[in-house]
Amino acid sequence: MRERLELGGQVGNIMKSHLKRSAKAAESEYGHEVRQKKMNLPVEPPVLPMLAKRVDKLPIGSGWIYEPKWDGFRTLVFREGDEILLQSREGKPLNRYFPELIDPLLEQLRDKCVLDGEIVISRNGALDFDALQLRIHPAASRVKLLSQQTPASIVFFDLLAEGDHDWREKAFAARREKLESILSKAKLPLHITPATDDPALARDWFQRFEGAGFDGVIAKAKDNTYQSDKRTMFKVKHERDCDCVVAGFRWYRKGDKPAVGSLLLGLYNESGTLQHVGVCGSFPLEKRYELVEYLEPYRKNAAADHPWSEILDDEAEGGAGSRRPGAQSRWSQGKDLSWEPLRLELVAEVAYEHMQSGRFRHMAQFRRWRFDKKPQDCTYEQLEVVPPEELKSIFPKNR
Repeated sequence: MRERLELGGQVGNIMKSHLKRSAKAAESEYGHEVRQKKMNLPVEPPVLPMLAKRVDKLPIGSGWIYEPKWDGFRTLVFREGDEILLQSREGKPLNRYFPELIDPLLEQLRDKCVLDGEIVISRNGALDFDALQLRIHPAASRVKLLSQQTPASIVFFDLLAEGDHDWREKAFAARREKLESILSKAKLPLHITPATDDPALARDWFQRFEGAGFDGVIAKAKDNTYQSDKRTMFKVKHERDCDCVVAGFRWYRKGDKPAVGSLLLGLYNESGTLQHVGVCGSFPLEKRYELVEYLEPYRKNAAADHPWSEILDDEAEGGAGSRRPGAQSRWSQGKDLSWEPLRLELVAEVAYEHMQSGRFRHMAQFRRWRFDKKPQDCTYEQLEVVPPEELKSIFPKNR
């Protein structure tokens, strides 16, 4: 079976800004027309996708359908005749970043349709979001090489239009049935996401497939219409606690007086090197002001022996050294990543969803200060190791 996706996205703010820059670079360098011509479809691009609201527990009852939550790039696919448009969550074209998907979509989709799904990349039997991010690159040659080395797949989970019919006002149960009909003979790299009305099976997916990179489980009401940019679905995501060294912070760039934007978090590896694992933020404004005063004593003489005193990030430059904050990469060009070091004396308990490549996949959430914890005890050993699960095992067969 090919590694493309051994089966049988939500583009964040970083991707949003880079897509804009990368598309402009592509148009300038290659004369590539980024804008898509008008398509004669009952649902025309751009269309904002329907969203999900986070909840603590899955809703239970006969009126719900459950699906795995994929960790990829949310994508709307528009097809009319020989034209395919891959549209990101933010309404940006994705075609040039995933050229290997265009021909399979033309071969397998109906002549006129609009589908909602997620572009994903699988490596070693699990979803790999880092590999997905590497695709957002201005150089066509680089994108082409990556499309051959780590080919993407697309998993569909909703239908907006088929033929001359707009399906958005129809119930999700009907849309799902039609989607299954359209994709009944789908083969790599196209897939339809598994779905069930059995909450026990959904809970099993939630636990069993975290090791394959799943974000959690989505719950959709059977009678729900497709409501663009509305949080009418529900999602349950994994969350764990971790004690981290607070090794620095970044300033809040808005407002008229000094405020803390985010805390820089670290964990010690086996060799005793403090690794930058992510940030926690999303503080209320008053808390940001309070943190300025609270952190002030820990700023004194912090830079002298700080392990992150060098701004160079070996990892971003392709080396194998330790991770430090503050380096520019193609994901952060133009952003102010300057930071203030702190003496390594503070420990914070944070909540995180999951880790990938030794870092928090998303921004962590501050829980509380841990004055009873020593910074030296903040190691990777405290993290729960999720047993790996082959991604293909969620599908009944390799199609």
